[in-house]
Amino acid sequence: MPDVAKLLDPVAQIRQRRTAPLVLELDLTDGITDEVPADPIGRILAKRRQRLTDVVEGIRRGALDPRVKALIAKVDGKPLGFAQVQELRTAVRAFRNAGKTAVAWSESFGELGPGTVPYYLAAGFDEIALLPTGTVGLTGLSIRTTFVRDAIDKLGVEYEVGARHEYKNAVNMFTERGYTEPHREATGRIVASLSDQVVEGIAAGRGMTQERVRELIGRGPFPASEALESGLVDRLAYRDEIIDDLLGRFASGEREGGQGGPGDGGRPMLQFVPRYQHRQVMAARVPAVRREGFIALINAAGAVQTGRSRRSPMGGGSGMGSDTIAAAFRAARRDPHVKAVVFRVDSRGGSPVASDIIRRECKLTSESGTPVIATMGDVAGSGGYYITLGADAIVAHPGTITGSIGVFVGKPVLKGLMGRIGVSTDSIDGGEHSGMFATDRGFTESEWERVNTLLDTIYDDFTGKVAEARGMSREQVHEVARGRVWTGRDAYERGLVDELGGLDTAVRMARAKAGLGVSAPLRLFPQPNPLDRLVPAESSEDKSESGEARLSMWGPLAHIAERLGLPAEGPLVMPEMWEIR
Repeated sequence: MPDVAKLLDPVAQIRQRRTAPLVLELDLTDGITDEVPADPIGRILAKRRQRLTDVVEGIRRGALDPRVKALIAKVDGKPLGFAQVQELRTAVRAFRNAGKTAVAWSESFGELGPGTVPYYLAAGFDEIALLPTGTVGLTGLSIRTTFVRDAIDKLGVEYEVGARHEYKNAVNMFTERGYTEPHREATGRIVASLSDQVVEGIAAGRGMTQERVRELIGRGPFPASEALESGLVDRLAYRDEIIDDLLGRFASGEREGGQGGPGDGGRPMLQFVPRYQHRQVMAARVPAVRREGFIALINAAGAVQTGRSRRSPMGGGSGMGSDTIAAAFRAARRDPHVKAVVFRVDSRGGSPVASDIIRRECKLTSESGTPVIATMGDVAGSGGYYITLGADAIVAHPGTITGSIGVFVGKPVLKGLMGRIGVSTDSIDGGEHSGMFATDRGFTESEWERVNTLLDTIYDDFTGKVAEARGMSREQVHEVARGRVWTGRDAYERGLVDELGGLDTAVRMARAKAGLGVSAPLRLFPQPNPLDRLVPAESSEDKSESGEARLSMWGPLAHIAERLGLPAEGPLVMPEMWEIR
């Protein structure tokens, strides 16, 4: 006779998995992405990458879910974006404020390398655990710039550059042998501002004075035993010990005989945060949208360029196209379910024309009665700042890199290099300035006059739009512009942004502007029906126009093309590619 209890056991296990307590798990060792590809292939390739919006919303949802008992995150020495770290810290703070436990653990915060930013993230949790063989690479922040002027001189390459103004130093690595005074001043201020934020965050999280934190930074890095002794971590343990301890704290009982696994007898189950968020959203999406509508999330990541958004089949080198982002705004203001827009920007800038197109559509959406709140990611500078000027409000993290209100143009003159390798050029020009952008010669005096006219026009237009959007005089804008880069905290103090915060702050403001309840959902927008891709668009007003991306053959070499003066992105670009560690 069959054992009925055994037959029913799988059913009981399913029920336990649905009702057992949860411990949310977050693995940050593979990084996190702020960008959501618009095209289907890009989405498939990015399927296993964690999206920042899913992680943040999942942690906040878990804070309100009585079934969720704790959060555990694995952090390592690989650098995350500074603003991403602050976004995560804010979400973790909300989780802790709900009375729930948050634990960070690491194999090593930088194994024989820097680990200040990852440790700054971990300091936002209740507890920090470290492997006994790990280290804490708390050594402070550093920005390092490479200058190749002598190298290109040896190659016979010259660079001709025009910029507005002295802080617009996007091509200094080619034209200088070290920092100019304005370059050093601006970069030094970035390091000082971000360092202050790190010290404040670690001091608050670890219950130390800021002086003590600065002293420890000056002494780092630390082996595990010293990190424990100094109060930088709470315990030394291996993964199995950390997980077993945390799950054991919230177990309400075990099966008879003491044989209990995850989900058995009330023992909590681990579940990745994005997986948890996805399941919760799928359960609540349709009723909530039908009841009161939703907030559209429009992502704008990568270099600002005209035409369609582009992606690389090799990864990296993505760019936002003005046609694609503009179409998304048009679709949002025509959709009766869209009650507000959160415009997420992570870009170093690019084309001034493309930037103005996006700014205009953003402004038209706001003027149509659909509020737009711009929120900045790790970087939103130059053209990346320009495109936010049409929003009702701008939100930036304290550690966002923004500003860079300026313009430059530069081209390499390759005549010397070509001569050395036996290559010559000739041309037949139909006008005095026909060949002015060719790289086999420099600008003539009359061509420089035209270049300077263009630079002045673009700069005046840029600063004029900033003045109008921010309620400032042109003189006030010029004082904080001139190509200078600011942290979000400094930009806020100078009136360039409205609020300090992240995605959650922007969503809260959007709900308030639209008169929505706190449960109004945030949805990636647009999400065209797959069938839309099989039918040609009716016009440029068609929603499907906002969800398609073209291939970019530059791919991960796109930023190198820009450095070499190739017109891949345009003149409204921030100074340099920084990795803050």
